[in-house]
This record gives sequence, structure tokens and C-alpha cells, in this order.
Amino acid sequence: MEKPADPKEEYKKLLKQLSFGLQEKKLIKKLEIPEDAFLPFLFSIKFGGDWSFKTDSTNAMAIKEKVTRYNEDKKEGYTQESVFLFLNPVILEKEGKVRRLEKCGTQKDREIVERPFKVKINAKHIIKAVLDPLTMKITLKNVSGPLSFEGSSAYGISHEMEHLYKKEAERKFLWEFKYVLE
Repeated sequence: MEKPADPKEEYKKLLKQLSFGLQEKKLIKKLEIPEDAFLPFLFSIKFGGDWSFKTDSTNAMAIKEKVTRYNEDKKEGYTQESVFLFLNPVILEKEGKVRRLEKCGTQKDREIVERPFKVKINAKHIIKAVLDPLTMKITLKNVSGPLSFEGSSAYGISHEMEHLYKKEAERKFLWEFKYVLE
């Protein structure tokens, strides 16, 4: 059985969460971007994954990259995440074809789709955040495009662009596989 939460600790946690939310509010103002365009970015930071959001005037997409650094001698390391926010993104180039299984939050089944292995993308506004678990800092900066991505990040870009521009890739379903016992 789980021990009941200590009210004092819950209060401290709530204060930290509120403070974090206020930091985000100030940051949005400093970056001079629409509040709702920042939502995919916040979701990617808070919940992980890639996210997109569409309004009448703005298409916003957040893509996450992970890099793990490991010291063999010390047997320790860390995983640093970079989250890119693209406002009104445009894919300039695609290269390669990779078939992969995906499960989007809006789908009930995993699907087989074909995605590019590399993409070059540009946007009206690009912000990069680096989440560093060693320093406990999220460092943000405006970056200029175009930017190139490959592998998982390229797949994520392709997938989120489908959501923004309502162009679905051809899909097959997991249940179309055949089991083979060797």
C-alpha cells in the first residue's frame, strides 16, 4: 500500500510547479510568439515526444532529439534532449524511404508507414531548447534555418507535418503482418 502524501511536501511541489509555469509565461512574452503556438513545445518538454498544433494563422510543431553521452571509465552518463519549435514549417527536401511502425495518440492501432530518412526544414521562426539533466537548466535560443534532421527526428517531422497539413501517408496495419515461427 502506498503511503499517503505529506501535505507539506505536496505544498512545496505545488509552489515549484506554479513557479515553473510563471517562468514559461514570461518566456513566451520574451520570445514574442503567440501563446498557443508554444503549446507543442511545452508538451514536448513536459510529456516527451513530438507535437503539433494548428490555428488559423500559425502551424506550430515541436520535434525532440535525444543524445546520450556515456563515460566508459566512470560507467556513468546522461541523456541530453533538444526540442525544436517550428512556426509555420516547410519541408524543403526529403531523402530516402524507411518503413516503420508508428502509433499516434489519435489512432487506436499501430500502423506501418513510409517516412523519409532525412529532411531539410525551414520555418518562419525556430527556437531550440536544450534540456540538460546535469545543470538542471533548459537553455533556449532562436536559430536560423534551414535545418537538417535524420532518423527518428526526420520521421517525427514527417508525421507532425501530416497533422498540420492534413496529408496522410499511405498506411498498412499491424494486423496485416503474418506470424512466422522458425
